[in-house]
Amino acid sequence: MIKVENLKKTFREEEILKGISCEFKKGETHAVIGNNGSGKSVFFKCICGFIKPTAGRIYVNGKEIGKDIDFPESVGAIIERPGFLQHLSGFKNLKLLAQIRCVITEERIKECLIRVGLDPTSKKAVGKYSMGMKQRLGIVQAIMEDPDLLILDEPFNGLDKEGVKEIRQLIEELKEAGKTIMLTSHNSEDITLLADYVWEMDAGRLTRQ
Repeated sequence: MIKVENLKKTFREEEILKGISCEFKKGETHAVIGNNGSGKSVFFKCICGFIKPTAGRIYVNGKEIGKDIDFPESVGAIIERPGFLQHLSGFKNLKLLAQIRCVITEERIKECLIRVGLDPTSKKAVGKYSMGMKQRLGIVQAIMEDPDLLILDEPFNGLDKEGVKEIRQLIEELKEAGKTIMLTSHNSEDITLLADYVWEMDAGRLTRQ
């Protein structure tokens, strides 16, 4: 599904990613652990095509990111804090995003909102959402078009105990559906329950545990 060859990324004079090479097979769940600032989010952004590497190559489904295609096909991602229009409701935000590719219906959006515990009929502006609600909305944005690849950077951030339980169950269902999932979490229980394989990012280098 994903092949990374000698990936490097430098910001100014600081080398964030230091020659990463790895492969992630289709249908597997991979957890990337590591301290804040170790390079996890930058790594994910490079895979998604959001950041151009300084050196190296990334292939998703056989296509090189930045050469064959600018962004991977059939990918859903939540990386760092989700960005939404603060004056619009969650449903209206998702409806605008869905209009970019026009591959899902309003009913699908509503189903996904309900699945993560949000009310699709609510008029509340996203700017008045709690952190947990914003996180749930970000997860809907990632899954609503039924992508083959999910890249979830700290998907449990801001969630209460019940919310964590619900999103874990959702990820389990996505695994069973054959999705390829990459995620990060600072909670070892999340990693133990969800990951088929664990990788550690340490000072820009990635090793499998």
